[in-house]
Amino acid sequence: MGPLDRIERRLKLHDVRVLMSVVEAGSMAKAAQRLGASQPAISRSIADLEHALGVRLLERSAWGVAPTQYGDAMIRRGIAVFDELRAGVKDIEFLTDPTAGELRIGCPEPIASGPVLAVINRLSRRHPRLVFHVMTGNAPSTHRGLMDRTIEVGITRLVGRLDEDVLRVEKLFDDELVIAAGARNPLVRRRRIELAELAHEKWAMPLNDSFTTALAAEAFRAQGLEPPVATVVTPSQSLRNRLLVTGGFLTMIHGFALAVPNKFPTIRPLPVALPTARRPIVIITLRKRVLSPLAESFIANIRSIARPLARSP
Repeated sequence: MGPLDRIERRLKLHDVRVLMSVVEAGSMAKAAQRLGASQPAISRSIADLEHALGVRLLERSAWGVAPTQYGDAMIRRGIAVFDELRAGVKDIEFLTDPTAGELRIGCPEPIASGPVLAVINRLSRRHPRLVFHVMTGNAPSTHRGLMDRTIEVGITRLVGRLDEDVLRVEKLFDDELVIAAGARNPLVRRRRIELAELAHEKWAMPLNDSFTTALAAEAFRAQGLEPPVATVVTPSQSLRNRLLVTGGFLTMIHGFALAVPNKFPTIRPLPVALPTARRPIVIITLRKRVLSPLAESFIANIRSIARPLARSP
């Protein structure tokens, strides 16, 4: 029997859970209260785990406890282990009752209210007891959610290179940023508009550090133009859309949002070429995480919804 075999025989999942609870609580006493156990039992679990591994997992001080580098390594793996166990229980529940299940998704707001909304509507009509948790945020926050296992499926724009040894990345379609106006704006009736003609229009834009605003600035500069100064800057897509309809404003919007039938009936894209404003939309999962049956079903459905967008020019 090798050293690893001996460790596996002596290591208990309960002790790993105790280690995670102690670090989260910051002390043995608080962890004991949370777990409904005595403090000596908590200390014994930590001691057994340290003895099995042959290393010190916690640093103790007057301010509480903190993990050593060995403790950090065990906690990171412990998070993955318990996540897989929870996923296994959910898989069994889903297999015994395919009409019920739970899925955590991460994506930016425009994708949540576009392709993700369409899939949720489709699946929830078939199976009303399904539960979807949709966490909206930018690409980095979606990546963190996948690594921390707080979400199972991420859908986002491809920003920079991803570690494909860790993440499974599948392109859904190329998203094209478009300039949008209210349906009654005279510009909508034009057959062709040069970007330079719009530099002095009233603009409503997302926050200055948003990916959409960065792409818009890149599109203007690619044609030797300075980006327009926005009259209104807000993260609220709803407010920007209302300004288009009621105030004659322009904004940048994602092409897939306008491709959804009847989603924005009072908003129209303008015939302006923005050749630098295309970016892939990808679906991302952890490569070493076994996907739940509901996640597989969700991905299959979003592929079918994305297919027409992938064929659009």
